[in-house]
Amino acid sequence: MSQPNVVVLDYGSGNLRSAQRAVERVGAAVTVTSDLAAAADADGLVVPGVGAYAACMAGVERIGAGPAVRARVAAGRPVLGICVGMQILYELGDEHGVRTEGLGLLAGEVRRLAAPILPHMGWNTVAAPAGSTLFAGLPAETRFYFVHSYAAKPDLSARDTTAEHGEPFAAAVERGALCATQFHPEKSGDAGAHVLANWLRTLA
Repeated sequence: MSQPNVVVLDYGSGNLRSAQRAVERVGAAVTVTSDLAAAADADGLVVPGVGAYAACMAGVERIGAGPAVRARVAAGRPVLGICVGMQILYELGDEHGVRTEGLGLLAGEVRRLAAPILPHMGWNTVAAPAGSTLFAGLPAETRFYFVHSYAAKPDLSARDTTAEHGEPFAAAVERGALCATQFHPEKSGDAGAHVLANWLRTLA
């Protein structure tokens, strides 16, 4: 079986090479590029993101990537958002009173966590729904690495994977071809590699 071809979308955000290496380690051929034709043609598209929501959305808009990401999802072609790359999939981000429109692929807003200590930085468990594809084969107490002060707080449903830091928030989502994690799988050791390998299996 040939390796799946994965593009890590380069829209000016950081953390691209660590995402590339992590996906390569679990068996994909990975290209880091801002080429939207390559992003459209790839078996899988990873949308990374670190830093501020507004800055990430500005980067996406600068290279015109929004329509390409939406088109992939509409066509049922796999997309994986990571950290702020997950957050910008939602309708809106509210940071420091600045409200920025997101890609609108997921309903809800990204807001500051109501927690006594921010950022939420370090290892935390998640509660995955029954039948999850991303977390299949992982025990319930598995920990993942988070670094964030903001999170998606939609009306959490039974199909969302949640975590808690001061309050519950969306730790991962799975909506058919659209998957995303608030934690960093590329920084989460064997557990993160397992999640990425599970995602790669959806590319066939």
